[in-house]
Amino acid sequence: MPEAKTQLILASASPRRAEILGALGLEFEVVPSDVPEEPRDGEAPAEFVTRLARAKAAEVASRRPVGLVVAADTIVVVDGRSIGKPTDEEDAKFMLRTLSGRWHAVMTGIAVLDAASGSEVTGHEKTLVRFREISAQEIDRYVASGEPMDKAGAYAIQGRAMLFVDEIAGSYHNVVGLPPTLLAKLLKRFDVAI
Repeated sequence: MPEAKTQLILASASPRRAEILGALGLEFEVVPSDVPEEPRDGEAPAEFVTRLARAKAAEVASRRPVGLVVAADTIVVVDGRSIGKPTDEEDAKFMLRTLSGRWHAVMTGIAVLDAASGSEVTGHEKTLVRFREISAQEIDRYVASGEPMDKAGAYAIQGRAMLFVDEIAGSYHNVVGLPPTLLAKLLKRFDVAI
């Protein structure tokens, strides 16, 4: 457990990230960040998620005099392209058709920033996921459920989309949005033991 003086802040409104952090036995406060999630021209996926995680951590830290801010960003990568959250139902359907029957990568960037000192560490993790062939009817039903609308790649592996997954290579929790092993390694740099 962190020392009493170490205040941990999760810079995310994601209930999935909060659940993972809580499962690690850590006490924390949730303070969502307000950072646009747009890639820059020619930005590699790993650079993109790491930059966004850093920006989210910095934005929340700027509002706090003290605390250790944890921020993350997750994207799906297919054919070398970064896929974020769908803009509407048609976009979600397009994303799911693109992922159907093939492998894709899920990348999460994490930043941990000490608000008082400005000291920061970052890292990223990649997991490979293979979807089975998904029918048009299954895609329509899934999108109609509303579940994919705020998820990178238009799916939640911990939700109904678990039925689409044939195989996974790497951290399951990374696909959910927060790889615990990487997070523990980064927190250790600030003497926070899990």
